[in-house]
Amino acid sequence: MPRVVIAVALLAFTVYCVVDAVQTESRRVRGLPKLLWVAVVLLVPVLGGIAWLIAGRPRSILDVIFGTRRPGPPRGPLGPDDDPDFLRDL
Repeated sequence: MPRVVIAVALLAFTVYCVVDAVQTESRRVRGLPKLLWVAVVLLVPVLGGIAWLIAGRPRSILDVIFGTRRPGPPRGPLGPDDDPDFLRDL
């Protein structure tokens, strides 16, 4: 029974990584071309999936876990009450 659970977990992890790689926009993929990432995840299931999550995704899983953020453009208002143009028109 434990072997079946481990096998299903590894299969689910691989499927998740493949689907995530396929759905990610090509211009946002880091490291390798998108098609090559899919091949790596399929040919080397566990290590390829881990590599995809750390080095290939637009935002690394390590950034999510440790809460780091890369500098980017400043974010706009989150709601209408934070938008000065909206408040000016009231």
